[in-house]
Amino acid sequence: MDKTTAIKLLGGTAKLAADAIGITPQAVGQWPDVLPSTISDRVQAAIARRRLPPEVLGLPKAVKAKA
Repeated sequence: MDKTTAIKLLGGTAKLAADAIGITPQAVGQWPDVLPSTISDRVQAAIARRRLPPEVLGLPKAVKAKA
């Protein structure tokens, strides 16, 4: 996954991308153009938490995942 795509998928700005995966916007700015699997995995996990029902993620139905 490339950096531009990841940022778009996580909201379109470095701030929104950072908020989605729990890092600072400055850290997003330091990402390489082609993301290593460790960062790509975090991007994909953040997207899954937004879109999948909690029970699919192994959470109780009453608990909602944070965006």
